Amino acid sequence: MALRGSLEVFGLADILQLIHFQRKSGVLILEGERDRVKLFFLEGNIVGAISKKRQEDVRLGKVLLKRGVLKDEDLQIALEEQRKTGKKLGSILVKKGVVDKEHIKDVLTGQVTETVLQIFGWEKGTYEFTPQAIALDTVGDEEVPITLDTQHLLMEGLRILDEWSLLEGRLTLDTILMKKMEDNIAGLNEEEQEILSLVDGENDLSTIIDISGKDGFVVAKVLFSLMEKGVVETKEAVPVVEAPLKETKKPTISYSFSYTVAIGGAIAVSVLLSLFLVFLSRDDTVKKFRASKTVENLRLKIEAYKFEHSEYPETIDVVSKKLDPWERPYIYKHTGNTFIVMSVGADGKEGTGDDIF
Repeated sequence: MALRGSLEVFGLADILQLIHFQRKSGVLILEGERDRVKLFFLEGNIVGAISKKRQEDVRLGKVLLKRGVLKDEDLQIALEEQRKTGKKLGSILVKKGVVDKEHIKDVLTGQVTETVLQIFGWEKGTYEFTPQAIALDTVGDEEVPITLDTQHLLMEGLRILDEWSLLEGRLTLDTILMKKMEDNIAGLNEEEQEILSLVDGENDLSTIIDISGKDGFVVAKVLFSLMEKGVVETKEAVPVVEAPLKETKKPTISYSFSYTVAIGGAIAVSVLLSLFLVFLSRDDTVKKFRASKTVENLRLKIEAYKFEHSEYPETIDVVSKKLDPWERPYIYKHTGNTFIVMSVGADGKEGTGDDIF
């Protein structure tokens, strides 16, 4: 029996937690305004993904070229074979021996990571999980199979969502960037110049991250700094022609998050973000965001408690005594099979429009 509903009621974090803890195998379909994504699970872990918006094979070849591990003539031969056979580009490249398997696995892993991460940012959408047997050779690249630890991805996703919220409205993984002032690079540090060299008016942020091999949030902050300096600007994306979904592919995650940014870029970004947060703190925007994140974390703790003790905690104090941003206790109610946890928001009244679930 399929499990379906709205992401506004039951978020991605809850869904991933449920599938992971119950060691489910099957297909999770998520639909939102930005994309339609299929995630494939084997015993609770992600083994493949398909995005209707992102064509992984196209990006795979481009990233391998930019990284200097694949020659253009070899790519063209492989693409021609792909057109004739319908096989995965990664498998063709590995069998021809023109690219090391680990290079391909690294790129595919990053691509799946970004696909899942962008779903964490969806505010609206629907989900449907259908339990079924999953064969690895039908959902991914047979020559480069990948298995993703769902729990690790979940923790990373929540942390990344918190970080990326600071750049909300300015940069997303789909943002295409172009150089604005070719000659205005004298004052840029080494890292800024390195990232700037990957901006060509065609690469979106996720592709730039893939090519650089750096931490995604670090790359985003550097590009944000370059935008503020007037060196780069965003470019309106060309509408995507969506190819029919194939029941194959999309590997998994391992997003390395370092926090080292060149001092000059870090200081500039830090000041801008601080001013941004000061502005937001004048109303309840930041408080609502913090309450929402805490509610997500409380859900995870409650589910973890049930996993360990086979029942939900009697009171929320068992897992946390933290108050919401308005200095009120979080509301927690449970039955034998389900629970809710929420903040009553700024008005302090349960059942009103500003309740935060």
